[in-house]
Formats: sequence, C-alpha cells, structure tokens
Amino acid sequence: MDFSLDDEQRAIRDTARAFIRKEVVPLEHELLRRERAGQPGIERAELRELQLKARKFGFWGLATPAEHGGMDLPALMQSLIWTEVGHTLVPFRFGGEADNILFHANAAQQDEFLRPTIEGERISCFAITEPGAGSDAANIKLSARKDGDDWILNGEKTFITNGNDADFAIVVAVTDKDKGVRGGGTTAFLVDRAMGWTSEFIATMGPGGPASLVFDDVRVPSRNILGELGQGFELGMKWIGKGRYIIPSHALGIGERALQMAVDYANTRVTFGKPIGENQAIQWMIADAETELEAARWLVLRAAWTVDQGLDPRHSSSMAKLYGAGMINRLVDRVMQIHGGMGYTRELPIERWYRQVRLLRIYEGTDEMQRLIISRDLLRGYTKIGGHLA
Repeated sequence: MDFSLDDEQRAIRDTARAFIRKEVVPLEHELLRRERAGQPGIERAELRELQLKARKFGFWGLATPAEHGGMDLPALMQSLIWTEVGHTLVPFRFGGEADNILFHANAAQQDEFLRPTIEGERISCFAITEPGAGSDAANIKLSARKDGDDWILNGEKTFITNGNDADFAIVVAVTDKDKGVRGGGTTAFLVDRAMGWTSEFIATMGPGGPASLVFDDVRVPSRNILGELGQGFELGMKWIGKGRYIIPSHALGIGERALQMAVDYANTRVTFGKPIGENQAIQWMIADAETELEAARWLVLRAAWTVDQGLDPRHSSSMAKLYGAGMINRLVDRVMQIHGGMGYTRELPIERWYRQVRLLRIYEGTDEMQRLIISRDLLRGYTKIGGHLA
C-alpha cells in the first residue's frame, strides 16, 4: 500500500489547501462574531458564492462522474480534499455534488432532480432516520400505500440534514410490510416539497441543525421511485456507507488545525516564568494528540484505498469512522484544556469545535454500530485479523 502522492495528486491537494486558506478561513472571524450576536453564522448565498469561486479553480463535483461535469476523483483524493476542508470551521463544501444514490435516477429524474442538484439550483436531503429508527434503520415505519399510479406517504423522519432548506427529499418508505425492510419491503422516493411535506428545525448543541419532516397523505407519482421498487434499504445503506470515510477525513482537518493552535499557544503562553509547553503535562497531551491523529489518518487512508481498489470497504470504513470520531473528540478536549479559559470562550473556534465534533460519534452510524459491524465481521469470519496484509 503506497500512499505517496504523484505530482498531479499533490497539485490538486495543494490547490484545494490554498483556496481554503485564502478564501474561506478569513471568513471565520465574522462568522464567530455573528454567532456571538445570535445571528446566522454565514448565509446560503455567501456559501454559494464561494462554491462558484472554487469552480473557477477547477473544483466542481469531487465525486461527480465526468459525464455530469464533475472531477470524478478517486476516494483517496476525495479524502485528502475533505481533510483540507476540515481546516476551516466555515460550513463550506465544494459544489457540483449530489447524493451518491441520486445517480441511480433514470433519464427523466436526472433532468428534474440530479442535474439541478449538481448545478446548485436545487437542494436535496436524504430521509431514512425516524423517531424510532436511528441506529436500527431496519425499524422504519413511514409507509407508502399504493393508490392507482401514485403512492401515499404517511409518517415522520427526524434528524435530517438540510431538511429545512431542501427543495426535495429522498425518502425511504415501507412499501411492503410483509417482506420486511431488509427483504425488499422498502422503496426510495423523490419527493418535492411542493407535494406537501413539511419540516421543522431541531435545535441542537452544535452549529446549524437538522430537521423533522412530516408526511401527511403526501401523494407521490410512481415515476418518482428512485431505483427499483423494493430497493430502498439497499440504497439507504449505500448513502450511509460513503460518509464513513468522508466524516473522519473531515475530522483529520479539524484535528490538524486544532493541534497546531495548541502547539502555538503552548510555545507562547507563559506562566510561572516559562512557556507552558515546557511542562510535562502539556507535552504529554500534545504527544497523545499527535499520535492519535496520525493513527486515524492511516485508518482513513486505508478505507479510501479499499474503495478505490473495488474491495468491500465496510470493515475498514467502520474502523476509520469509529476511531476518527473518538480521536477528534479527545483531541479537541485536550486543545481546550491547553488553552484554559480562553479555549472555553466563543472568541476562538475551539468551543465551537467542541460542540460540533460530538455529533461525529452519533450520526451516520453511532460508535456502538461501528463496533457491532467490526466485531460481527470477525466473529462470523467475514474478515480475518490482519487479512488486509495477506
């Protein structure tokens, strides 16, 4: 496994790094000022302007196939770029993207949903989580009842990212209760907001927030089925699976920047006549943070490499998600401790990261679910210990 970058890969990463540092990071001071004043940190139009500016640099659709105007980058390069994005607390992401399962759309659906999403003209959200079906996605209850050539959707989805802003939702609903969720009893639907579903913002401890979506006799035509009838759970797992190496990739960027802040502060903050970095307690926190950061990096790179090799990435991605999410929580906690009272204020990004990264251990597969997947793979013989080195 050779993770050294060739000249082209290095140029792509370095260009992304330069863009984030020059165009995005300088916005943080104003973002924090607005949030302290109880205002939205950054407007949707401002983020859109940044995306269009990035497009001029060639960054448009990191994972989007070339036939749809994207860069179609390998998973490893996507991971590296997401790490660069993690260096800023501005909620920025490069444009030209669409939910990975949206590429299962047929020709008509691509015109109506996929292409407008790639171009940023429409916003989508993916809705599978329910009040009683979080980690247990197989327990979803939102129903879709056949009525002529339409389907009538009833139920609720919750903790849906972009749910308040979305123009349409990709909704996984039960279409055949007797078959069960895993047995082909669920289907994914493309549901415009204009069809009647409503959303309500859910306040959380972190920046931004998900939404609750309510479907009350929402009528959806059969032509809006995404993929095949009965394919809903399968598509849902594909959607969730991608995040399990992207999420810790982003965490690496947060960790790199936060740890550098700790190092800089430890070298300049003087107490009892010497920099605090000369104290063993501070040195050990920095050493532990760097060690865990590097360990997470290799787990993430291996997971992305597995995807690029066409191998089953579930085991390696689960380890990357589990360790990466825990690592960044521990690292930010240490960085706050090193900064003392200043780290606890809202003048610096540390307090915001502290709230933000706690979510990483919950969404798109909790720590407990990752442990279940990893242990089950070993106990049932799906994966051998050290098998990746065979």
